[in-house]
Amino acid sequence: FFFFRHFVLQHERTAVKMVQPLVKRKIVKKRTKKFKRPQSDRILHVPASWRRPKGIDGTYRRRFKGHGYMVSAGFGSNKKTRHMLPNGMKKFVINNKAELEVLLMHNREYCAEIAQGVSARNRKVIVERAAELNINVTNGNARLREEENE
Repeated sequence: FFFFRHFVLQHERTAVKMVQPLVKRKIVKKRTKKFKRPQSDRILHVPASWRRPKGIDGTYRRRFKGHGYMVSAGFGSNKKTRHMLPNGMKKFVINNKAELEVLLMHNREYCAEIAQGVSARNRKVIVERAAELNINVTNGNARLREEENE
C-alpha cells in the first residue's frame, strides 16, 4: 500500500510523458530536394511540378550528364521508415472523437493529427480524450485560446 501511495504521489508531481514509439529507427532520405520539371525555370507556362519527359530528343529523358535526375524507384525511402515523422511515429488524421478509438491499440506506432476543418470546441474534446487514451496529438495546441480572467 505504501509503495502504491508513493507511486501516485510521484506520478502527480511529474509532467505527463508523451508515448514513445515502439521502435525508433533512423530516417534516411535518399533525396530531400523536390524533382523539378525540365525547363520549368526557362519557360513561364511550364510549372515546376514533375511530369515525365516524353520527347524524342529530350536530354533529361536520355539522362545526359548535368541535366538533373528523373524520378525513379531508386530514390524511394526505406519501407519501414516511409511516412514516418521525426518523432518516430506515423500520422493518422482524426475528424472526430470516435475516430480516436482506432488508435487505441496502435498508440506506439501512430500519432493523431486533428483535421484542419475541426472546430476549436471539438478540438478541445479530442485532445482531452487522447490524453485519457494515452495517444500523441501532433497539433494539440492549435486553436487553443487562453481564458481571460474577468
